Amino acid sequence: MPQFEFPDQMGFYQGKVRDVYTIDNTLLVMIASDRISAFDVILPRPIPYKGQVLNGVAAFMLEHTRDICTNWLISTPAPNASIGYKCVPYKVEVVVRGNLCGHAWRTYSSGERTLCGVTMPEGLKENDFFPAPIITPTTKASEGHDEDISVPEIIRQDLVTEAEWQEISTIALQLFARGNELARQQGLILADTKYEFGKRNGQIVLMDEIHTPDSSRYFYADGFEARQASGEKQKQLSKEFVREWLIDNNFMGKEGQHVPEMTDEWINTISERYIELFEKVTGTQFQKQPLDEEETYGRIVDALQEIRKH
Repeated sequence: MPQFEFPDQMGFYQGKVRDVYTIDNTLLVMIASDRISAFDVILPRPIPYKGQVLNGVAAFMLEHTRDICTNWLISTPAPNASIGYKCVPYKVEVVVRGNLCGHAWRTYSSGERTLCGVTMPEGLKENDFFPAPIITPTTKASEGHDEDISVPEIIRQDLVTEAEWQEISTIALQLFARGNELARQQGLILADTKYEFGKRNGQIVLMDEIHTPDSSRYFYADGFEARQASGEKQKQLSKEFVREWLIDNNFMGKEGQHVPEMTDEWINTISERYIELFEKVTGTQFQKQPLDEEETYGRIVDALQEIRKH
């Protein structure tokens, strides 16, 4: 997507995946691009329809969790675009884990039993359920890698007050429970995810995307226990398969490493996996909507005018 110029635009920020426009210092326009990142590196080729998948899943999940927490989203005027309230973000990402996988498993398998100040029980296998979901926060780095951090350290650094953390952590666990409830209805398990919060008018607000393939890991519930018992890998829906492909091809974002070639066939496979996740998670059929830059721009401008009337 090109960089747009919207009426009353006051700022522009390009993230790894999203382009974020600040409008009149009160609203944000967030455009989910087809860029894909892994190990904090943007991979060289875009993935068709990925932005539409992320935007669609996030909008679906934000609508289904409004009763738990106020969120930033006002409207989705285009397949890959969202408009919402600008909030003051907390510089912490709230990672909730129901299963021992990903970064938690890599930590556990190295012999460590503590992650972000949280003790993980002995005797677990990869992908086993924790006795109860745990929260393992990270700092939200403006550049470079997010770093693990403990709750006492969050409060000591004044990133969040103790009272705010109590509220945020309670909301995060409720959101995770709702995410799992929605996932179970679709034959899935929400294994882990991350949430971002901010403040608006003195109120804690849920920001950004939630329960998407870029921010979450889903397992297929059918056969989960049997696969655990036999030591098989779990069938999952997430971006992890891209990370695994990169690791298999000796790339983990470290200096001197090069991204392996992304063939047309592999790009198509990634796109299909994202679309599959959309359909599985939302229970609705994905409608491919090719992006027309002019139409996208026009829809966003019309939506901004409409929002301002109210």
